[in-house]
Amino acid sequence: MQLLKIIILKPISWLYACVVWIRNYLYDKSFFTTKTFAIPTICVGNLSVGGTGKTPMIELLITLLKDQYKVVVLSRGYGRKSKGYLKASVSSSVEELGDEPFQIYSKFPKVDLVVDADRCNAISKIEKELDSEVVLLDDAFQHRKVSPSFSILLTAYEKLYKDDFYLPYGELRDHKNQDKRASVIIVTKCPEDLSIEQQNLVIDKLNPKKHQKVLFSFLTYETSLKGADSSITLDDLKSKKVTLVTGIANPKPLVSYLKNQNISFEHLAYRDHHFFNEEQLQLFNSKEIVLTTEKDFVRLKGKVKNVYSIAIKHQFFDDGKAFLEKELSLLMKQKS
Repeated sequence: MQLLKIIILKPISWLYACVVWIRNYLYDKSFFTTKTFAIPTICVGNLSVGGTGKTPMIELLITLLKDQYKVVVLSRGYGRKSKGYLKASVSSSVEELGDEPFQIYSKFPKVDLVVDADRCNAISKIEKELDSEVVLLDDAFQHRKVSPSFSILLTAYEKLYKDDFYLPYGELRDHKNQDKRASVIIVTKCPEDLSIEQQNLVIDKLNPKKHQKVLFSFLTYETSLKGADSSITLDDLKSKKVTLVTGIANPKPLVSYLKNQNISFEHLAYRDHHFFNEEQLQLFNSKEIVLTTEKDFVRLKGKVKNVYSIAIKHQFFDDGKAFLEKELSLLMKQKS
């Protein structure tokens, strides 16, 4: 089966890699235009198709910036059922915004959030119509039409982009050499006991440019689980029949965490950004407790009883967070 996959998919992947390389070359040589904006723009993205923790990184940046600056988050709104430019409001639905933007807006309702596949159009409107001081570009590293002020490239520890291959054989959607455009590279989802020696091995493999800093982070999970009208603790699950429902790119860290907490559960896994149908909702409603991610919760809330979400955050090793805060402060001072 593996041999068949190599024979069929590897040639397609090489063709894909060539197309991506040519596209980036045309941007690098200014055959395709890239636009810069007066307002500071901070891009968060990756070179792969998902699973590196972009949404919690956006939430971390919001937390670091929102008390000093008027922040707007700009997302494509993947999987949404609306079109064009749309600014989130209290009447917005998950179907209109997409699951991840809706999650962000639900957690930070005082922060402006906009969805638009055309980033240039959106930023132009933001500059004209919103009293904003900084734009966070969610999942926009591969979108070359905008040249951001600061770029954060994420890569998961267990699947570094240097070890990956191009679609469809692997999960890379952009060329590996585009890591040169990153201001900072953050290795996410690391083991909590990652040593300095292991970090140095990763840094050697990534081979960053002189101007680039490599940071390391791991995921932490909240022990308080939020439902629609109530909350329970992680320990409460130990006496329940738990069904874990995930529609995310990589549920392995969450699965490992729950097992390490000695929680027994069945796992129903679906593709990333999956919108659940009536049959699946009926199945979930037959379960005693449904545990899910924050992203999936916004698609299940009000449709499934006894559903609770578990929140995650990035936790940096050493002085990683302080370094990032310093870089953001310098950026905002330069742009003021």
